[in-house]
Amino acid sequence: MFKIVDFNVHGDYRGKLVALESFNTVPFAIKRVYYVFGSTSDVIRGRHAHYNLSQMLVCVSGSCDFTLDDGYERSVVHLDSPSKGLLLTGLVWREFTNFSKNCVVVVLASEYYDTSDYIYDYEEFLKIARSK
Repeated sequence: MFKIVDFNVHGDYRGKLVALESFNTVPFAIKRVYYVFGSTSDVIRGRHAHYNLSQMLVCVSGSCDFTLDDGYERSVVHLDSPSKGLLLTGLVWREFTNFSKNCVVVVLASEYYDTSDYIYDYEEFLKIARSK
């Protein structure tokens, strides 16, 4: 369902650097990168699941919360460091909220955008998740 990944941070007095690489720090080929910013703390983003997509989410600035659901259990993960990633694999419902004012979330995806990979209805998601 999900895993917190600690990235190697390189740097010195000039600053810090984190390298994200396919099949190394990210366990899949990166086919799409996008980022989310400008959301207020009360906004809920996501509200969907994917049939096949894997993602690595990194809060490169600020913080936010992810509510994750595998059809049986719900967990809340707080991201607030560019040195940690949230790896999502398999069928997982995701919502994110509680954005800080300066929050920027970068998402690395295993597939190109495909509307047929999305499940937007939570009840349908539960049926699918519980049938596996």
